[in-house]
Amino acid sequence: MNPFQTLRTGRLVLTPVSGADLADLRAIKADPRVFAIMQGGVRNAAETAEELARDVMAWGAQGYGIWAVRDAADRRFVGITGLENRLDHRGVALRFALWPDARGHGLAREAAGAALRFGHDQAGLQRIVAVAREANFASRTVLGAIGLVPCEEFVQHGHAMILFESVRS
Repeated sequence: MNPFQTLRTGRLVLTPVSGADLADLRAIKADPRVFAIMQGGVRNAAETAEELARDVMAWGAQGYGIWAVRDAADRRFVGITGLENRLDHRGVALRFALWPDARGHGLAREAAGAALRFGHDQAGLQRIVAVAREANFASRTVLGAIGLVPCEEFVQHGHAMILFESVRS
């Protein structure tokens, strides 16, 4: 694991996902409280393993990817955040998903903010996007708090969506 890809914030440690995270990833991605509203929805064990393999390869190929987010004090897995290419070609997207008990404490903002800074500062990405359902006020609030601004609206699978972006020269 590249130590320059490990991020630390005041309360969190973000490490690029690896095989050691598979059990935690399977649990969070199978939970509809977390992944029902994510693009692609809830994943089964095989889908999660396939995604993990792609995520690990992305780090080597692109220099950015998905992090496992853990509490810095006790190393408890609280969720994921990261950067990945959107399948709809809208750009490199910031993603985050945390366990329900980790929500409401500013951890999503902390983790997503660290991933956004990494994308611009270390990975050299000029433009980073994020997508949230129009009805998902919590995600929209996180995205706005870390500096992304709405730039487009569209419909995806019958849901009104908002595309946010962060652009740095």
